[in-house]
Amino acid sequence: MIEVDPAVLANSETEDYASSGYDTSTASLTSSIEEYIIENGRQYHSYYGADKYLLPTDEKEKDRLDLHHEIMRLDWEGKLYLAPLTDPQRILDVGTGTGIWAIDMADKFAMAEVIGTDLSPIQPSWVPSNCRFQVDDATLDWTFQDNYFDYVHARNISSGIDDWKRLVSEMKRCTKPGGYVELSELNIDILCDDGTMKADNPLRVYINHLRDSLVKIGRPPPELEKMKALLEEAGFEDVQTFTAKEPFGPWPKEPRLKKIGAMVLLHSEEAFESYGMAAFTRILGMDEEKAREICSATLGATRNKNVHMYGTHLRVYGRKPAAEQNF
Repeated sequence: MIEVDPAVLANSETEDYASSGYDTSTASLTSSIEEYIIENGRQYHSYYGADKYLLPTDEKEKDRLDLHHEIMRLDWEGKLYLAPLTDPQRILDVGTGTGIWAIDMADKFAMAEVIGTDLSPIQPSWVPSNCRFQVDDATLDWTFQDNYFDYVHARNISSGIDDWKRLVSEMKRCTKPGGYVELSELNIDILCDDGTMKADNPLRVYINHLRDSLVKIGRPPPELEKMKALLEEAGFEDVQTFTAKEPFGPWPKEPRLKKIGAMVLLHSEEAFESYGMAAFTRILGMDEEKAREICSATLGATRNKNVHMYGTHLRVYGRKPAAEQNF
């Protein structure tokens, strides 16, 4: 038996919850969803728990996310998706962030219903009529119907996922037979082909700290083969993998990579603090000054034209078997 709160039992002559001190209005619920905390001078999510998401949610971060979206558009030569979509009617974007990908997809597929979900309500209110956003925690049980979406997309959410198998299972359940699930993740590693990056390069040091922090909380950095295995083990067919390079700086000769490198350098002005500050202070126990020193040194290292470093972006998609349905 569920025990009734004594405060509810008081004032029995009235029926509304307000008489017992409870505000059940939509405004109150909206206010709760928009709760946040301030750390290291930045705003972070708190409604589902501060550790659900380690990156900020303030205006600076929204600008960074939108810039990174444009970088990723260049990474994939303007493509918003790689799965062989034909005429999707329902599209889901998990961890939509500012909603910019979902909005672009709504513009591209004007007859489709596009839904973006995220922990925080940081999306714009002026969006295409076929696009809408929901505040939701994708790591919990989904409320979407079985076999509902033609395409489910998730991008750069790995630092907030404790159980990928459960998440992919929900993705598959809610995808129509013959529909696609696509995962797109920033590889948290740094590469160099010509030996110009030394082992003590500040960017290498930064990446090692970031990887250590994510492993410590049970959210290890994504790897392409593991992403592929996730979809295959869940029963997806025709699983395909892709990798794109993101140079740090305009050092590449090839024009497209040179442009990406210039944009990555601009993006780096905010990215290192966005990814690093909460991870270093909350998880690794650094003080704010030490964490900022690491981020600042890392930014300086990316501006050295004589060191030719790059990161990679990983992508994998799979098709739900056409004969498979959930009942």
